[in-house]
Amino acid sequence: MKLSRILICLVAVCGLTSLALISQDAAPVSAKMVDAAEKFLASLNDEQRKKATFDFDDKHRVEWFFTPQQNNETKKYTRKGLPFEDLNDDQKKLALELLKSGTSPVGFNQATTIMSLENVLKETEPPKKNGMVRNTNWYFVSFFGSPTKTGKWGWRFEGHHLSINFVLDRGQIASITPYMFGANPAEVKEGPKKGQRALPEIEDHARELIKSLNGVQLKDAKRAEGDLKEVAENTKAATPGTPVGIPVTRLDEKQKEILLKLMKAYTDRMPENVGMAEFNAAKQAGFDKIFFAYSGDPTPGKPYMYRTHGPSFLVEFLNVQADGSGNPANHIHSAWRHLPSDFGL
Repeated sequence: MKLSRILICLVAVCGLTSLALISQDAAPVSAKMVDAAEKFLASLNDEQRKKATFDFDDKHRVEWFFTPQQNNETKKYTRKGLPFEDLNDDQKKLALELLKSGTSPVGFNQATTIMSLENVLKETEPPKKNGMVRNTNWYFVSFFGSPTKTGKWGWRFEGHHLSINFVLDRGQIASITPYMFGANPAEVKEGPKKGQRALPEIEDHARELIKSLNGVQLKDAKRAEGDLKEVAENTKAATPGTPVGIPVTRLDEKQKEILLKLMKAYTDRMPENVGMAEFNAAKQAGFDKIFFAYSGDPTPGKPYMYRTHGPSFLVEFLNVQADGSGNPANHIHSAWRHLPSDFGL
């Protein structure tokens, strides 16, 4: 099937023309978020609620961290928000219902798998002086403003290798980014979970695309080591500069289909209608203006990075670090960012 026919079918099926229309098709999603947030907050005591809630304009709303946040001397967390370790079992279930409202079934499974990898790290990492604490209960919930269907508010679910951020305004989803998933290890190499991969699609489609590039295309797509720097953990995503790499116009039909699959691997983490709206907005902002670039060697075990950069979005991925057991290039960071800025700014 020609790419043009695929795009026409996708647009016809979802009937969405821009990210702004998330508010129409995703109204049930925003209602679920309000309901999940209210139930969770109602379960908290005063001390817990104080940790979990902030003013909408609090600077914490735009300070996100997917890396471990701890005091290396005291071994205590420094991340703001209400941690799972302060919750009872029923409250943890309600927190996970909030997470579920901001993810698809695929995304929820990936997110909870990422959280479970803290146990894998705890078991496999060698003891280190001033090393990182690995704790599945060091995932935090924050609210910015009061959950409402008439005003503006936001929420975050965050911890090591996970940062999910939403802003809602008058019952509509105004912002869904930054939306970041990571995994250490990317593939579990030993133990009862051997072979488990938390985020397989974002590697498999990228490797397929890179492998398909011919000599001339590779010359455009491949960047020197150090050219692609990680933009993540910046308040605004407007810092990647001019897109680099190979433009979509220089890809053949099959390669364009692979690139679309790669993009969808990111938006498929989001609630269905929300992800489809974001996916279509990324295409309609100028599909022919999207660029793909990579550096390094995508062979398993070799460090590499890639970036997909369009007028309205930025995807960044890297697998350059060793995992907790020292296996090379087995540690993923991956994020979908909205341009020119996140957090509904």
